[in-house]
Amino acid sequence: MVQIITIFFSILFSFGTIESLPETSEDTVTTYYLIRHAEKDRSDSSNRDPELTDAGLERANNWVQVLKDIDFDAIYSTDYRRTKQTAKPLAALKNLEVLIYDPNTLYSPEFKKATLGKKVLVVGHSNTTPQFANAILGDNRYEDIDDSENGALFIVQVLEDGSKISQVIYIN
Repeated sequence: MVQIITIFFSILFSFGTIESLPETSEDTVTTYYLIRHAEKDRSDSSNRDPELTDAGLERANNWVQVLKDIDFDAIYSTDYRRTKQTAKPLAALKNLEVLIYDPNTLYSPEFKKATLGKKVLVVGHSNTTPQFANAILGDNRYEDIDDSENGALFIVQVLEDGSKISQVIYIN
């Protein structure tokens, strides 16, 4: 675990810190942190709603270490065991309820309004996570995440003037 955190901060500092993004008023910037669920149990290929493996539960707890200093206003997850289990440890630390979103209606006007000016974690899947980032950006910038990748962190900011910036950090 110490290696993962060390690698994260090495990567983070090589790309600049999250705080190095442009200075703007806190109330007018919306920041989305988007991650894919942690490693799921693949022992039963017919199970469409598997739980996390032990490695997945460990990764979910590692996300807490990576994201613990961010003052989240909301945490969203799709309505699957693996995404809710990934979100649960951070939600518990932040004393937040895990809110459910529909992956078929990414970045709807209602979601945009509800999250305006907030810091939000969104837990999704190998396809919905980059699609969600693309929907926020209004651009087809990111492709689906490889099925073996569970450590991608997409950060998308919507600034006061409506401009958008993003970055992806990979945590192993």
